[in-house]
Amino acid sequence: MIMTILEAHVELNMVPALQTAYQNGFSHLPLGMIQTFLTQSVTDKTLWRIISIWESREALDEMLRSVETPEGVLMFRAAGAEEPQRSVFDIAAAAP
Repeated sequence: MIMTILEAHVELNMVPALQTAYQNGFSHLPLGMIQTFLTQSVTDKTLWRIISIWESREALDEMLRSVETPEGVLMFRAAGAEEPQRSVFDIAAAAP
């Protein structure tokens, strides 16, 4: 499994736009995505992350090839955050 994290700062007045974009954009998960979360830092209320779990690196790569701009990036752009930072992690272990 693979985990992606998109991270950006969102101005407080734009938070509703991000939340709406997330809810509308993930009304159904892309093929290969297992789960996704929209998170807000407890210490910096402008720091947001979209954390997604993918079946495999191949599933993530296929999604990235199939779209011009990934949905998560579009969600942050809708909230005024132009270039969220993406990190990709191998999931080495998981617990129930």
